[in-house]
Amino acid sequence: MKRLVAIVLLVSLAVLPFSSHAQRRKPGKAVASTPATLAKERGVDQITAAQMSAYLGFIASDEMEGRDTPSRGLDTVAKFIAMNLTRWGFKPAGDKDSYLQRIALKRDRVDASQTRAELNGQPLIVGEDFIPSTAPGSINSQMVFAGSGWYVKSKNLDPYKEIDASGKIAVVFASPNALPKGVRFGDLGKQGEDWLNAIDNARKHGVAALVYVPDFQYLANWDRNRLRTMERGSTEVEKFIKPGVTTVPWIVISPKVATAIFQGERRSAGNLFDENLIGDKERQAPFALNADKKLSINVTVKSERLWTQNVVGIWEGSDPVLKDEYVAVGAHYDHVGICAPAAPDPICNGADDDGSGTTALLAMAEALAHAAARPKRSVLFVWHCGEEKDLWGSQYFTDNPTVPLDHIVTQLNIDMIGRSKKEGDTNTRNRTLTGPNDIYVIGHAMMSTELGELSEAVNKNYLNIGYDFRYDDPKDPNRFFYRSDHYNYARKGIPIIFFFDGEHEDYHRPGDEPQKIDYQKMEKVTRTIYLTLWEIGTRATRPKVDKGLPVQVTARSAQ
Repeated sequence: MKRLVAIVLLVSLAVLPFSSHAQRRKPGKAVASTPATLAKERGVDQITAAQMSAYLGFIASDEMEGRDTPSRGLDTVAKFIAMNLTRWGFKPAGDKDSYLQRIALKRDRVDASQTRAELNGQPLIVGEDFIPSTAPGSINSQMVFAGSGWYVKSKNLDPYKEIDASGKIAVVFASPNALPKGVRFGDLGKQGEDWLNAIDNARKHGVAALVYVPDFQYLANWDRNRLRTMERGSTEVEKFIKPGVTTVPWIVISPKVATAIFQGERRSAGNLFDENLIGDKERQAPFALNADKKLSINVTVKSERLWTQNVVGIWEGSDPVLKDEYVAVGAHYDHVGICAPAAPDPICNGADDDGSGTTALLAMAEALAHAAARPKRSVLFVWHCGEEKDLWGSQYFTDNPTVPLDHIVTQLNIDMIGRSKKEGDTNTRNRTLTGPNDIYVIGHAMMSTELGELSEAVNKNYLNIGYDFRYDDPKDPNRFFYRSDHYNYARKGIPIIFFFDGEHEDYHRPGDEPQKIDYQKMEKVTRTIYLTLWEIGTRATRPKVDKGLPVQVTARSAQ
């Protein structure tokens, strides 16, 4: 811990030349408001590659341990952000006059000493023969085979249609949190009506427990999955837990156990793990296993309460009326933590994802503190936690806002803006990565034609970087629109713009490190977003919302 504190102090000293006394400088002689002079007056030249390199070198350092939610490293970065907001004169907008919006979490972990399973009276070894979930329960029952376990209307998947699985254990060919073979996100539709995952479908049909026969990817990462499921456990935001919802205990079994379960059944045990057969109709056809086969499962868990936080600050606007409206800018400051525990480099540092966005917000906050004037509207900065945990932080903030949501005129989300595809790069995992002068822009005109036109005009009149709109579609099979924090603002009716450089070879891997960042690109993109913020913040009227959200968005919002 002493080392962490020392690093915070060193980085603070490194950025002291940018201290907030600059905002008290005397106004100079009036100059013509050309785009270049206007940009300078607004402090855009304070945003530099060198400045962002210094910040990101700290945020994505090994000492932050990958910034998992929750974690010591994430808490340290939250304090670092709050410290700088204090120096620059931002108004706290978290809880109790602080910059931190605290979020209570519930963590469940498997009690391995009390967790057991037996197949026909033969004990199975926890962690070796099976990996238990953190859903507690005790079951001793017959088994049925239920295909993938999923209900997908568009694919005619309805595994419990012809069998009675109530009170029984369902064995499924699937991996937890993975789509069934042959099913894509675009096939799903509305959850609860058009599709149900294996757990929800099992719950609907009264299944007592679920047994996953996993795919090859899960098996190849067995130790990693065991660590994640048993030792790290499962964590939920307390306010998101729905009361009265029953849990369905589940386990993932090894090939040895799966072979024993299907021995003597009409399903050929020798073909169980033939990848070419996964998804064929015969393989998915449900049936009851021999009645003399019994599986008993007892899963015991321990629970504890933890805390995490969003970091929220406000730069107040200059107009006595418009300062009650907000231009929101956001990024997630979390990542995935210790992602490869057995590897030489076990830490996923998340320099691009989303250390780059976290740093961009810091740079913009510092630029506002140095600008010769203030925007008319206030600027709301939110560093979201838990984006990697299904957008926890942004959902929590938009469900429990610290400012009136209807006063937020736009939300600008920055999630991965630091990587560039180099000339001659033939790595297929970098095929959609943007180049040094390009960035993907998503959702800019989805809800507001005016906002789309404004953002394109700002860019064209300033640096004119390449805005690539190929993913600007809620039907995009990559589902990028749904995978970052802007989504939770859009579902509340707030027009958004999402800036994103594209997936690359180090996405969610230890190689996402600060030395691979294109800081010149970060400077250009951050400056452009900053001037977009200013343009929205100084207009007489807020961007008009003239379009309803697409059905794909409203369907998910209703879940």
